[in-house]
Amino acid sequence: RKRINVWIQFTKMHHCVKCPDHQHANTERSHCLQRTVTFLAYQDPLGMALACTALCLSALTAAVLGVFLRHQHTPIVKANNRALSYILLISLTFCFLCSLLFIGPPNTATCTLQPIAFGLVFTVAVSTVLAKTLTVILAFKVTAPGRRMRRLLVSGAPNFIIPGCSLIQLTLCGVWLGTSPPFVDSDSHSEHGHIIITCNKGSVTAFYCGLGYLGSLALGTFTVAFLARNLPDTFNEAKFLTFSMLVFCSVWLTFLPVHHSTKGKVMVAVEVFSILASSAGLLGCIFAPKCYIILIRPEENCLRDLKDRRSSMGNRHSDR
Repeated sequence: RKRINVWIQFTKMHHCVKCPDHQHANTERSHCLQRTVTFLAYQDPLGMALACTALCLSALTAAVLGVFLRHQHTPIVKANNRALSYILLISLTFCFLCSLLFIGPPNTATCTLQPIAFGLVFTVAVSTVLAKTLTVILAFKVTAPGRRMRRLLVSGAPNFIIPGCSLIQLTLCGVWLGTSPPFVDSDSHSEHGHIIITCNKGSVTAFYCGLGYLGSLALGTFTVAFLARNLPDTFNEAKFLTFSMLVFCSVWLTFLPVHHSTKGKVMVAVEVFSILASSAGLLGCIFAPKCYIILIRPEENCLRDLKDRRSSMGNRHSDR
């Protein structure tokens, strides 16, 4: 009997049972321990830093909008299409704020709002840059009265680019949500001892279709702005638009390989950082030079200086 009992105890000690998904084995592999549920929270140093950055940048964008509203009758604000500048600043504010949807405990509402908010606000921002670029081209290339393109400029035709591009992105988001919408998912393999709660993209094809459309729009805007960079613009608007789109495209081209090589909370942090970096690139490259002239060099923001610079640049352009 002693031999039989010893043999039974020996077999029990070496009998291996797989732990459930919500548990993990200890280092001795003798017991199952409860996994810790984790996500990119506001209490984490990384989440707190990203959230504070998003709020500060959104407040800075609102401050720039206030500067433009206060100096709306000055030449530099008028010369750069006030309405489009306001739309771009408002859309950039929402770009910064939409990154907060990626921080905190994921739920059905936030997972559904992420693609809609991200896709729409960035499409509005990029299409506004495209409309500003086309306005610059029409203003400096089409000077003969009576031309059809001049009538397009007077009628504000470039402004229809924004609702047109946004409607396409809205359609893509609607198809995405109608076929395979994002949902709350758990990842128990990326980090040992942790269950990471994330938003599953649902349809990967729909995700890359929306991202590809936004990338194509950004690339087209960069191409148009690059071709218009040498126009005799009084405040060099075309050059600033070109550089802003170069920064924007560079950020998202870097995002793709990094996004594929990361998992869990780090992947979410990469998404938030890309949103903040690309939005900050648009804000800094387009509006920082204008705020510098408005606030630091107000003597250059006058009608007389505007006419002098316009005539001198026009003479240099004719000499070429």
